[in-house]
Amino acid sequence: MYLLLKFAISAALVVAVSELVKRSVWLAALLAALPLTSLLAFIWLNHEGASVRQISALSKDIFWLVLPSLALFLLLPFLLGKGWSFWTSLSVSCTVTALLYGATAFLLRSFSNSLNP
Repeated sequence: MYLLLKFAISAALVVAVSELVKRSVWLAALLAALPLTSLLAFIWLNHEGASVRQISALSKDIFWLVLPSLALFLLLPFLLGKGWSFWTSLSVSCTVTALLYGATAFLLRSFSNSLNP
């Protein structure tokens, strides 16, 4: 039952964004930009008895991984604006973002104990 509640709340947020965009792109973007996934993960972890250290480490790693994800939000509208098709633009944007995730993980592992698999 608890797992179903987690799914329902998490899915409701995604549905809320996709429905809100029909009324206001800006409000949908605001809702999507909020770190709701991270907040829910912190709440679920705390409820399930995770240590403060685990939650703190997750928060720190999320911070560093947000930085490369910004490339997607810059590259996608740029490519679409240049007349690229949606699927090609999305594929290129996701590929570049994935490469940046890899580079970020490599750099973080090189300089600290962060992002341990």
